This record gives sequence, structure tokens and C-alpha cells, in this order.
Amino acid sequence: MSTPYYESFRTPLTSGFRITYVTAPGGYHPPHWHEELEILFHLNGESDITIDGKKHQLHPKHMIVVDARQVHSTFSHDLTSMFVSIHISKSYMEKYIPGLDLYQFRCTPEDITDDNFQEYLDICMLLQDLTKAYIRNPVTLPMETEGYVLQIFARLIQYFSHPQSTLPENASRLNSERIRTAISFVITHYKEPISLQDAADQLGFSKEYFCRFFKKTMGMSFLQYLNEVRAAHIYQDLESTDLSVAEIMEQNGFTNQKLFNRTFKAIYGCTPSAVRKGASSNNSE
Repeated sequence: MSTPYYESFRTPLTSGFRITYVTAPGGYHPPHWHEELEILFHLNGESDITIDGKKHQLHPKHMIVVDARQVHSTFSHDLTSMFVSIHISKSYMEKYIPGLDLYQFRCTPEDITDDNFQEYLDICMLLQDLTKAYIRNPVTLPMETEGYVLQIFARLIQYFSHPQSTLPENASRLNSERIRTAISFVITHYKEPISLQDAADQLGFSKEYFCRFFKKTMGMSFLQYLNEVRAAHIYQDLESTDLSVAEIMEQNGFTNQKLFNRTFKAIYGCTPSAVRKGASSNNSE
């Protein structure tokens, strides 16, 4: 199974949204971002969703909203987690509400109060109904799907968003754009040899300034982030291919065996061999 870390609409979608039903392996998925607003609804399992450096707990039958262009990561506590992911293009939805791209959305379990609990619950119920429709798979599924998504998004706009009168301050916006550029560079080139200078050149920074900027913004060094992205893809390949650990490691950009072993164990709490054995036992059942 492949899990994208930089996600976007690959082709124009006439409906302005995309729904994905995901079965994800447990463990850590490094920071990433996408142009669209994302709604995550947990069907089972427990996860931590970190958005712009703040961690949120997500329980079964609960949902969380990640606004467009927000950097976020996930950590699933279970061996297998199932959830619904809905990406919505705010720009496309401006045909209904002009200026929607300037709206800020904030809807996490921690933000729910007595005043908006019923609205949050109503959205979660709509997400459950959407999943039930997907399981039934009626001939009218495309129509039902669009109706559910529009209802869900309309409620998010009404109860969990507020319009900004202006764009964020230039410096803050520029820094956000820069960190997204650095993340996208890693996602595109993680299989290749990447140096600090290569990454710094993407932003027009010196190597020293880039190191300070990335660590201050992301809370980790650039090389740590690069290694985490590589390790996450290796985890997926261990589960989905029969290649040797050495082959997978090399194909995903790792050249230092000791560094790889240390990084993998720190993230997933086990060895690559344990992941491979677990995948083999699941396939034999």
C-alpha cells in the first residue's frame, strides 16, 4: 500500500472533492501538506494528528479538519487503522461562496464545546452515513456522495470557520510557503542523494541559515525529516514487496545501515525484520 505524503488533485475534478477510504499501517507518517482542505474521519483505531506543531488525539467515529496548506503528520497507535479522507478544493467551492479561500477552518475534538457539540455530532453522523452508502454501493452512489460532501462542508463553513479580512502577514505567509517548498522537495526527491545545500538552494538560503530556519519551523533538523520520510516509505515497501531490506533501503535513499536501523527503531519501535514478519503472517491468514 502506498501512502502519499504530499497530496494534491492529480487531475481536475468536476465536483471539487475527492474521497478516499484508507487502510493505513500503524506507526508514524511524517509531516506533509496539500493544497486542499482535508477531513479525516476515523472508522477504527486511535491516532495522533499533529497540525502546525500541535498534537490532537483522534478516536473512532470522530473527525478532524486539516485546513488547506497546513503542515501535518499522523501517528497511528494500532497495527491497522481505517479512516475516511475527504479532500475539498476551497478554490472550486468559491462558486458557492466567493472568497472562501480566505476562510480559516478549525475543527478538532479539543475545540468542541457545549455550544457546538451538536453540530460536530451531526457532521460525524453524516460521515457515517457516507460510509454506509459506500458499502451499499447503489447505482446512485455518485449523487449521494456529492450530496453528503456538500452537506458536511456547508456545516463546517457555518459552524467551524471564520473569514479573514486579509491574508496573513507577509513574513508569516512567506515562511509557510518556504517550508512547504522544502517539504515538497523532499517528497519528490527522497530516493535521490540530497544534501543540505541542495535543500537550501531551493529557498535561496545559505546552508547554515536553512538549518536554523527548518529546525525552528519544524521542530526537527532537515536531515532528521528526510530520514523519517525515507523510513516511512521503507515501512510500506516492507509490507507490500518481497525485496530484501537492503534493496528497499537503497531504493529509498538510505546508504548508511546503522543510521537507517537507528532511525527506523526510533520511529516504529521495532526492526524492519519484525515488520516483514508481521506482514507475512497477515498475508497467510
